Amino acid sequence: MQLLHVPSSFCLSFQNVKTHEEAGLPSYEKPLQLSSAICCSLQQQRTERSKWASRRGSASSSFTAKAASLEDVAGAPAISKGVAESDVLKALSQIIDPDFGTDIVSCGFVKDLDINEALGEVSFRLELTTPACPIKDMFEQKANEVVNLLPWVKNVSVTMSAQPARPIYAEQLPAGLQTISNIIAVSSCKGGVGKSTVAVNLAYTLAGMGARVGIFDADVYGPSLPTMVSPENRILVMNPEKKTIIPTEYLGVKLVSFGFAGQGRAIMRGPMVSGVINQLLTTTEWGELDYLVVDMPPGTGDIQLTLCQVVPLTAAVIVTTPQKLAFIDVAKGVRMFSKLKVPCVAVVENMSHFDADGKRYYPFGRGSGSQVVEQFGIPNLFDLPIRPTLSASGDSGTPEVVADPLGEVSKTFQDIGICVVQQCAKIRQQVSTAVTYDKSIKAIRVKVPDSDEAFLLHPATVRRNDRSAQSVDEWTGEQKLQFADVPEDIEPEEIRPMGNYAVSITWPDGFNQIAPYDQLQTIERLVDVPQRVPSQAS
Repeated sequence: MQLLHVPSSFCLSFQNVKTHEEAGLPSYEKPLQLSSAICCSLQQQRTERSKWASRRGSASSSFTAKAASLEDVAGAPAISKGVAESDVLKALSQIIDPDFGTDIVSCGFVKDLDINEALGEVSFRLELTTPACPIKDMFEQKANEVVNLLPWVKNVSVTMSAQPARPIYAEQLPAGLQTISNIIAVSSCKGGVGKSTVAVNLAYTLAGMGARVGIFDADVYGPSLPTMVSPENRILVMNPEKKTIIPTEYLGVKLVSFGFAGQGRAIMRGPMVSGVINQLLTTTEWGELDYLVVDMPPGTGDIQLTLCQVVPLTAAVIVTTPQKLAFIDVAKGVRMFSKLKVPCVAVVENMSHFDADGKRYYPFGRGSGSQVVEQFGIPNLFDLPIRPTLSASGDSGTPEVVADPLGEVSKTFQDIGICVVQQCAKIRQQVSTAVTYDKSIKAIRVKVPDSDEAFLLHPATVRRNDRSAQSVDEWTGEQKLQFADVPEDIEPEEIRPMGNYAVSITWPDGFNQIAPYDQLQTIERLVDVPQRVPSQAS
């Protein structure tokens, strides 16, 4: 049986982002569009030069020997290492990430550049944030092409890699979640719309794209995972030494469900269920995962709120059906995620239509999914047809994308998977760069995710606006931190993301300030930008 396999992505790491000037590279006018015509033309020129050289073999050999002799006398190679590195980086900077509109050199994607200028050999690594990148192969091909076009290059070796699985703010999480890059909630807030079907097939689609994936079935009252997959070991095992849970596996995807705990469905009160979910999720030995797909239980009560607050959800996928009643419940869920600062990246309208006699029929009406997209500004909408095989695969223990990887349903899930990969990469990049300290102008730069507005804040002003119990009396509201207590020249030592809603700022006195994005947007801003402080080197 073969897993769904699709090409890989462009979601590359946004670490150490530098401009060309900061990186010491020569500027260029406009990125080269690598059309096949240009490549063919340049290759043809190379071929003609090669033919010319072969026809004049002896003369060429004589000339080369003389050139080599002159080079030995001069004591310098034909091209210096610095010039060679500049050539390679300039060539690679012509490759633009189509999603972020930035070249791969400025974004810091190029790693381990090694050049042997004497032999004309170049090797480097392109580091991705996830191995499930849909256009990874295209990046590798273009990198080979642009570097091979340099006249002194004879051999190019490109290696594709991905960052170790790790959330943006791992140190603040339970040990079991510290090696998971992205946690995706699949939610409907209403039962019976196919949420579990979407969650399982999405997970196996991401696995087929090359990612390391896990599924967490958060529905304790009615777990679906034991029916939808067929692992050989159907009982969760406890590690007696670490007191941790070892997940079961099916086709390379790690699985945890209360249904695998040997107790079937739970009969217990809400607070107990929240505790069980918390224990199952945070004490499991998930290992390194690129994506953990959480099959959320129906509703918007204590269990859902606990999950959203304990777990650093990267994004949510909303599942609905065409009926108006489904839309009403889904709208509650979208509002819940919005309040908890969890971005909803896609809407999946399940059971939207079926085809018969050359026509398309919509038995449950139309418009619920598009209404969610329009009302809440969710960027992507996907339709899943009514298919007997989709329902049957859920009951048989083999996901549809595994049973029929080339079918229409699998193609739709490929699109959903690519969307999730792209959106998660965007979110991680936005969160990691939302609030930063610019030491050259001694100001805090702020660009809140999903906002086009960027502004500067004075560090002392941010520190004085702390609203924690250490700065403001919780009972009286009296200001404990006085204006004079904060020096004007104070600088933050570290700024770390705190999910999708805030940052943690560490100050020289050891105080850790939690600064929500909403609060930063209300603080008095810097209008007169300070002069840049010259670096020590200059």
